Amino acid sequence: MTSYRCCLILLLFTWNTAAYGPNQRAQKKGDIILGGLFPIHFGVAAKDQDLKSRPESVECIRYNFRGFRWLQAMIFAIEEINSSPTLLPNMTLGYRIFDTCNTVSKALEATLSFVAQNKIDSLNLDEFCNCSEHIPSTIAVVGATGSGISTAVANLLGLFYIPQVSYASSSRLLSNKNQFKSFLRTIPNDEHQATAMADIIEYFRWNWVGTIAADDDYGRPGIEKFREEAEERDICIDFSELISQYSDEEEIQQVVEVIQNSTARVIVVFSSGPDLEPLIKEIVRRNITGKIWLASEAWASSSLIAMPEFFRVIGSTIGFALKAGQIPGFREFLQKVHPKKSTNNGFAKEFWEETFNCYLPDGSKNSPASTSFHKGHEEGLGAGNGTSAFRPPCTGDENITSVETPYLDYTHLRISYNVYLAVYSIAHALQDIYTCTPGKGLFTNGSCADIKKVEAWQGLKHLRHLNFTNNMGEQVDFDEFGDLVGNYSIINWHLSPEDGSVVFEEVGHYNVYAKKGERLFINENKILWGGFSKEVPFSNCSRDCLPGTRKGIIEGEPTCCFECVDCPDGEYSDETDASACDKCPEDYWSNENHTSCIPKQIEFLAWTEPFGIALTLFAVLGIFLTSFVLGVFTKFRNTPIVKATNRELSYLLLFSLLCCFSSSLFFIGEPQNWTCRLRQPAFGISFVLCISCILVKTNRVLLVFEAKIPTSLHRKWWGLNLQFLLVFLCTFVQIVICVIWLYTAPPSSYRNHELEDEIIFITCHEGSLMALGFLIGYTCLLAAICFFFAFKSRKLPENFNEAKFITFSMLIFFIVWISFIPAYASTYGKFVSAVEVIAILAASFGLLACIFFNKVYIILFKPSRNTIEEVRCSTAAHAFKVAARATLRRSNVSRKRSNSLGGSTGSTPSSSISSKSNHEDPFPLPACAERQRQQQRGCKQKVSFGSGTVTLSLSFEEPQKNAMTNRNAKRRNSLEAQNSDDSLMRHRALLPLQ
Repeated sequence: MTSYRCCLILLLFTWNTAAYGPNQRAQKKGDIILGGLFPIHFGVAAKDQDLKSRPESVECIRYNFRGFRWLQAMIFAIEEINSSPTLLPNMTLGYRIFDTCNTVSKALEATLSFVAQNKIDSLNLDEFCNCSEHIPSTIAVVGATGSGISTAVANLLGLFYIPQVSYASSSRLLSNKNQFKSFLRTIPNDEHQATAMADIIEYFRWNWVGTIAADDDYGRPGIEKFREEAEERDICIDFSELISQYSDEEEIQQVVEVIQNSTARVIVVFSSGPDLEPLIKEIVRRNITGKIWLASEAWASSSLIAMPEFFRVIGSTIGFALKAGQIPGFREFLQKVHPKKSTNNGFAKEFWEETFNCYLPDGSKNSPASTSFHKGHEEGLGAGNGTSAFRPPCTGDENITSVETPYLDYTHLRISYNVYLAVYSIAHALQDIYTCTPGKGLFTNGSCADIKKVEAWQGLKHLRHLNFTNNMGEQVDFDEFGDLVGNYSIINWHLSPEDGSVVFEEVGHYNVYAKKGERLFINENKILWGGFSKEVPFSNCSRDCLPGTRKGIIEGEPTCCFECVDCPDGEYSDETDASACDKCPEDYWSNENHTSCIPKQIEFLAWTEPFGIALTLFAVLGIFLTSFVLGVFTKFRNTPIVKATNRELSYLLLFSLLCCFSSSLFFIGEPQNWTCRLRQPAFGISFVLCISCILVKTNRVLLVFEAKIPTSLHRKWWGLNLQFLLVFLCTFVQIVICVIWLYTAPPSSYRNHELEDEIIFITCHEGSLMALGFLIGYTCLLAAICFFFAFKSRKLPENFNEAKFITFSMLIFFIVWISFIPAYASTYGKFVSAVEVIAILAASFGLLACIFFNKVYIILFKPSRNTIEEVRCSTAAHAFKVAARATLRRSNVSRKRSNSLGGSTGSTPSSSISSKSNHEDPFPLPACAERQRQQQRGCKQKVSFGSGTVTLSLSFEEPQKNAMTNRNAKRRNSLEAQNSDDSLMRHRALLPLQ
């Protein structure tokens, strides 16, 4: 039964490996066997299996020279290790290497060979079977190339914990250790590559791209990671397509149509060379130029794509390449290959035939009769050069260096070095087993594995804990995901001026160890776009928004498609393609182009501006005129006009007007805290002082005239001290208001940003509008009282109290301040101060002009009227009119009583009065008063008194130019003695006040 089982297993193994004859493998015996999987061909021939006979293994087509070089790198590394006296001494490494033909089916077919051999060894059939050709188990497998192939292989090898070290599979899915337990690799995963692609697009300020990915485990995860990175950077994807080398022509046509119609110029491609080749050929056929191709590592240096005939279409390619390594002696090893010398390498014969386009006659497979599988194959760098014609026989003396193929392109050893590193990683893991000290091992109780009976899972354990230094002095250790972290070189495709071939110029690098933002370096001076241009192509959905604008969203379009919107006032953008405008600081405003912020214009009622100068000149003029009037009154202080107007109160009134004019200057200039706190109280107190003086002076005379007999009590009551006391009390109330205001809510300087966006108004914040209202309200209250008394005394002697002028000045005062309230409320900024200054000046000029200008005019230009006679004449005339009107009223009352009692129409014995007519004034003014109105100069009067009846005689003399004419008008009025005595006594009482 055991013998039967042995034969059955051998039969199965023989059937599994039957398709791999001696010419389809590279194999060498050794103490420890390493497996290898390499794409010696780019694909398999399409063949329908009708199952009418036993299915045959599919045939591999299109020779891959780079794949053969990678295979040679593995053999070179194994032979170098076998000849090393320090690494695995007394141990020989063997190998079994198969061709995957770049397909999953062929790779799994080879993998089954490794697994089956290991299962045979696990059965220990040597004692039952005489297996002289027994090959040891495969300890580890180097490969495969494509991520999709490695995924399938890893699933199978993982079942038996056979370590797999890939040199070119970069899919990030393979980092999942739960699914791929025994997978490791010497190439960085695509997560860093996808990030680097997004960084390059961001570096060149592109935001509108298309994506193409191979429909496998390499392309789909890679492009998905790129989408994630692009979304973080606001990069929009116009289209996203999947391709495969097995896609039919219609699918390829659809993808090309999308590319041709797209406005995106940058195309990101995650694919291998074989998968991309059909698409590129169709694009070349349609001559679609002007695209920038961003290539992943799998095809950035592919010999299938980097062909001179494709350059006009893909000449603007920027791609990623692995960091190149150095393999000493590898160049000479590559040149020694020969079918007769490479007896262990079954692929050498086909390599020779494909290199020199001939056939070796000693083989049946590649004889002229069997070369039909080359028919119709594409010629070109990297693919088999076979044609439909029969090949000539090979002589065996051909010179390998005389033919240019990718096989001898060892200038940049990237994948080849990864293969070399993978073999050395396995060798160092075996070396750790070989040198393991019992008690310090990685297995149970610190035990060590036996190097002569080592199993695959033991090698996997040591690979996970591997740490050694390679031949370039770099530390090699796999992380927890079985990956090696590495850097990328950035290459740009150039056309060689020497032979017209495509060369890969290194234009930068990507350092994954650097911190974010410093990983990418690009030398733009080395980049040629389209093979000749230095100008960076444009690949954006919308044109850049210039500084001063921002990107505005267009409804229904991707975020990368936008319109440029001007920044609003007060905001700016100083960069291109700003997503939003930044607000200027509080004291700044955007300039005209909204590209920067400039200090806001500061405005206040300045001394230097025309308006401020004009107001200052008016204030100074007011001060000058007031000072002039004060000087005139001081000089002529003993004249009747000055004495009749209450000299001391006039001085105080002029002083208060000086304060009023001066207070207006506090409203001009940049507001400071001290000026804000001083200007309103100064204005309020000055005006109250001024109006208090006018009020006391007017009310004093009015009370004296209205008193029946001005006695000594009146003169004492209205003495000078009491007048000043009343002025002080009225002013003190205003002072109290100001003190309370300054204590509870003091005004302060305020920078107002709200009135106008571009201007900062420096104003005074009044602290309390209610306090300001009380201040102005109290002033207006005093003015109203003053106006009332002035209006009531409007018929007093003109030269004595000028009541009409005071009334008019109060009217001006009210008009000014009533107009001030709405103007103050409706203005803002510096005009608030200007309105108040105008109001102060207008009111002050009104008071000064109405009260004093007439007197100054008389004093300076009419000195003849500035006499005691003029003042007495005016007073006497007023007294006469008052007495006559009083007598008339009494006479009328007596007549009405007499008529009601006796019906007498005669004259009353106690009084009589005569008049010229009913239409004339029954009490005409004296002639001197008439002459005053006619501005006559001469006035002479006589006053005589009788007993019982008073006779008032007024005579006037006026010189004429030619002759003296005397006109005497005598009127005798018989009045009651009491009435006449009252009027004359009033006149006598007023004289001392003058």
